[in-house]
Amino acid sequence: MMKSPPRTVNEYLSKVGREQRAGLEKLRRTIRSAAPKAEECISYGIPAFRMNGKLLVAYGAAAKHLAFYPGAWPIAAHRAELKGFSTSKGTIRFQPEKPIPAALIRGLVRARIAQYSAK
Repeated sequence: MMKSPPRTVNEYLSKVGREQRAGLEKLRRTIRSAAPKAEECISYGIPAFRMNGKLLVAYGAAAKHLAFYPGAWPIAAHRAELKGFSTSKGTIRFQPEKPIPAALIRGLVRARIAQYSAK
């Protein structure tokens, strides 16, 4: 039987290990500070923020890392600052003990908001 996906961000976080949860909660607070008008939601089974009906950013926990999903354009725009992190097209992977700096997260979120505003 398949587990049902979490309905709320708090439900998602309650199922994550303590160390990972602490890292995700810090990330959540930082995203909220950069996008205070964004609404929290669950998208594709993981915590996300939506703005004006569009998916802004998402984040989650995997077996061996945490992940932040700001999209491809913000990652490309901040490539130099992300040197120490494992990245792919729209994903930044990191360890709870080596989080993405808050200022960089805010920059990535603001880049995503600017990307949507430009459209």
